[in-house]
Amino acid sequence: MHHTGIYMAERSVISVHTKPEVSERLSRLATATQRSKSFLANEAIERYLAAEEQFLATIDQRAAGMDAGDGISSATLLDRFEDRMKAKFDRATE
Repeated sequence: MHHTGIYMAERSVISVHTKPEVSERLSRLATATQRSKSFLANEAIERYLAAEEQFLATIDQRAAGMDAGDGISSATLLDRFEDRMKAKFDRATE
């Protein structure tokens, strides 16, 4: 069956429970944008997944860098933090 240019076999159905106010907001946005709630929910899920996948990839890249010896030691990090806090405190008391 053909539906709005997309074969239904290319879709999967999920059920999502939301707070009533979230459902109402989704309905208002669907009306305002002349899109279906399903379309908007799918767009939101796709954007969320892309952002989370990028976040996890960044963590993996940084962890690999740390394993390879890139990065700074915790002592150096603590020294930098203390230097910044001292500079901030000194500026605040001037």
